[in-house]
Amino acid sequence: MTPKLRTVALVTGAALLTRRALRRRVRRSPLWPLPALDPPISGRPRSRALKLLVTAHEMIADGVVQLRLEGPGLPRWEPGAHLDLVLPSGLVRQYSLCGDPEDTSAYTIATRLAADGRGGSREVHEQLAEGMELEVRGPRNRFPLADAPAYVFVAGGIGITPILPMLRALPDGAEWRLLYGGRTRASMPFLEEVRKLAGDRLAVVAEDEDGRPDLAALFADTAEGTAVYCCGPEGLMAAVQEALPEGATLHLERFAPRAGTDGDTEFALELRRTGRTLTVPAGSTVLAAVRRELPDTAYSCEQGFCGTCRQRVLEGEIEHRDELLTDAERRDSMLICVSRARGDRLVLDM
Repeated sequence: MTPKLRTVALVTGAALLTRRALRRRVRRSPLWPLPALDPPISGRPRSRALKLLVTAHEMIADGVVQLRLEGPGLPRWEPGAHLDLVLPSGLVRQYSLCGDPEDTSAYTIATRLAADGRGGSREVHEQLAEGMELEVRGPRNRFPLADAPAYVFVAGGIGITPILPMLRALPDGAEWRLLYGGRTRASMPFLEEVRKLAGDRLAVVAEDEDGRPDLAALFADTAEGTAVYCCGPEGLMAAVQEALPEGATLHLERFAPRAGTDGDTEFALELRRTGRTLTVPAGSTVLAAVRRELPDTAYSCEQGFCGTCRQRVLEGEIEHRDELLTDAERRDSMLICVSRARGDRLVLDM
């Protein structure tokens, strides 16, 4: 594993804090015990926002920062769960929990710096520090570990984060194997821990040394009913979908919204309550069109993950591109930040 770099100094104002002092601050926090649940968004309860303390901010691989967020008696979570992290700028980003579900005093997340991203990862890397207090929502889980006779895990780079707790949770005697790929070995977080957990069930593929992974070899002799879990770049997930053997079930976790298609077209959007009909251009979103008419419309992640912008659909066929709603919820609602009309018209209850 890449050696950890020196931890950022603990600063609150001009005072230096020790880790012990930070933890005393957590225990004295007036925000505990935990509040009750908010009414559900998208048909499921969610925790109110928590204020947690950053007690570790450290580089664990090239371009990857790990955060430890502490607070007493945190809600429990299962492997595959994620948090909504509200950054000081107001940006909301989703990060998979990669620590120990039994540790109810802290949450652990990790994020890779995306140089061409929208600013969230850069803020985590460059502006957060130990001693800061952050707002956190969740945990929520749209990527749970299902019961299966056997498992194949495929992780690309930072995509190891939701899979790592799954490896720890597998029962003794479970049949599984893992392909873990990355651009370089130095850029692959938790590599040494993964090696210890997986042993000879692990195949490590560093692209600068080995090229692209051999998915055909990975899936050779895959048994009927095997659960395949994949998280990583869109290209890797598409390749896994293409190579998936018959009889296996595929579970995907995306860190970005589904890509649109070249067939995206302009469509009409009626806001039934206001009596207005708007136009959603091919290169824009329903959310953008709605906010031009109704600027107070709530939204957050703009990636189809959080559910804040969910709206009821009265008429029209929806092309769902979110990563949150259930099949039942999709019958009459959509997340307007990413989803579109499949035809030439939609009617929203707005």
